[in-house]
Amino acid sequence: MSISRKYGRTYHYPFSPGTSSDDRINHDYWQDVKNIDLMVHTEKLDGENNCLSRYGVFARSHAAPTTSSWTQKIREQWELIKNDLGDLEIFGENVYAIHSMEYKSLDHHYYVFAIRQGDTWLGWDEVKFYAALFDFPTVPELKVVHPVDEATFRREVMALVSENSIFDSYDVASKAPCTREGVVSRNAKAYAVDEFAHHVFKYVRKGHVKTDEHWTRHWKRARLRGEFPV
Repeated sequence: MSISRKYGRTYHYPFSPGTSSDDRINHDYWQDVKNIDLMVHTEKLDGENNCLSRYGVFARSHAAPTTSSWTQKIREQWELIKNDLGDLEIFGENVYAIHSMEYKSLDHHYYVFAIRQGDTWLGWDEVKFYAALFDFPTVPELKVVHPVDEATFRREVMALVSENSIFDSYDVASKAPCTREGVVSRNAKAYAVDEFAHHVFKYVRKGHVKTDEHWTRHWKRARLRGEFPV
């Protein structure tokens, strides 16, 4: 029995190359997108999805709060705000531990990308409002668009995924600069939790994952901007 509901599985665009065997693809994505008036493209960060609610800090499983060593910092922050969360559930990318890429311009280790309140995912402006209220940054906002035609929309996504991360991304294996992990596109307005799959989409670069199931044994803390040697 879970204490709360997990974050919904985000469907890939059919032109997203970074899919694995258990990923889902929205082949009819344009049927959903064309019914959305305003969309926000945000950077997909390479970290762990952590949820902060009045019940604790959760990772992949919502059956019990996480106790991993790389969530200690965010759990300390949660202690300061837990009594003010009410029915808000804050979802963010925890980049405290290095995964498949290292960022050299991080200012924080936790970036909010969504907030759930009851049966509703809040609109992007509300997400930014509450994130600021609790002193959290949001994931980088790359572009706000009014979807007009599929060809233009796809070109916009492809242009964004071809860029380096806002936080200066490097591949952990090659140590060379690399493009961002991907892009997450969402309806800028609020939508029902049960309609999640029709309002959020993602593109992930090919061959992104460089870690295996044993990465937690030797994980390293991500350095913040200013901690790298000049």
